This record gives sequence, structure tokens and C-alpha cells, in this order.
Amino acid sequence: MGRAAAPVTPDGRYIVVRGRLWRRSDPGLAPERREALVHDLMRARRAVRDAKGDGGAALAAARTAVDAAKHGLGERGPPWWTDGAPDYNRHLARNTPYAAWFAGLEASGEERP
Repeated sequence: MGRAAAPVTPDGRYIVVRGRLWRRSDPGLAPERREALVHDLMRARRAVRDAKGDGGAALAAARTAVDAAKHGLGERGPPWWTDGAPDYNRHLARNTPYAAWFAGLEASGEERP
């Protein structure tokens, strides 16, 4: 059975996972650049997994690589949108301007991931 896609806010800026907003990748990235960054991210996440038992410098380097890829994708760092709207990354949806939209998802049973 496949994994359900996380709900996306109406403006396309966030996905919602367990009630929390997570910034989506910058839609303005060139497909080749996005693909390279996702590849880097997956490699870095595997490195984090492999280094967890050892800790130390390898784990720190792997986490730094994850952070760099996420910055490149626009999921961290300054927001990729340019209209001046605040960033609600990692906020509970119910505590943001998306609260009414999210309440509708909860009521319909759509907020599952």
C-alpha cells in the first residue's frame, strides 16, 4: 500500500505533516538543479543514518550536508517567495493563518500523513 501524499497549503508554500507546516522546495528551481539537490539530500541522509552509531565528526558532517541540500532546495533559509509574507515553517498549522483551511482538512479526514 502506497503512502498518502501530504496535504499542500492553497498557496503551495507548505506541506502539512502531523499538523505541522513544512516548507516545500522552491518551484522556481530548474529541474536539473532540483534533481541534483535531491540526490545530494538523499546521499546525506544515508550518511546521517550510517554515522548515527559512531557519532562524532562523521555525523556532524552528514548533518551539515543535509542542511546544505535543504538550503539549496529552499526548504530552509530565507523563504523562496518574494511577496514579503512571513515564513511559518515548522509552525503548527492551527496557530497560523492556515488554521481555517487546516481545520477543514481535519474535519474531512484528509490530514493523514
